[in-house]
Amino acid sequence: MIDLVAKSPAAGLLPVTVGASTLSEQPVTQIYSIAPFKGAHVSTALKKAVGLGLPNVGGSKSKDGVEILWAARGQYFLIGAKPPPLPAAITDQSDAWCTVALTGENTDHVMARLCPLDIASMEHGDVARSLVGHMSAIIVKRKGGVTLMVFRAFAKTLVHDLQTAMRSVTAQATLPD
Repeated sequence: MIDLVAKSPAAGLLPVTVGASTLSEQPVTQIYSIAPFKGAHVSTALKKAVGLGLPNVGGSKSKDGVEILWAARGQYFLIGAKPPPLPAAITDQSDAWCTVALTGENTDHVMARLCPLDIASMEHGDVARSLVGHMSAIIVKRKGGVTLMVFRAFAKTLVHDLQTAMRSVTAQATLPD
């Protein structure tokens, strides 16, 4: 019989530090997609169950290790808690995503090489759906960096692309004036 071993999406690839930037994998946690049915009000039920209601478009809310992200039109991610029964389509996405944190003073410059968004203009807690390289991603602005979520199958590509951009930014910073 085959013995299967659970591994995180970026197992053996991270953490990596290049210059003033660090890329690290975030722990695998519960992620539930919540898509409220048309006309349904789920924010109050969520607030009662996990202490947080739904965020505005492009936003996030967090409290006591639980976070709710706007993920797309009519879709939210509940991270770190199990949702109560809701009038919504709920799917467990826990194994589907690779979540990494890019931190350091060069975060905005690294992201500028891979993402069409102006990450520097985003504020703490802002959430966007965009591209990182050629991969669809959820980008969450944090103090001192960003959290990036891509589909699990793209973990190796994400790490490669970010490392390449980190090296580029570091090399450019060492060039003489």
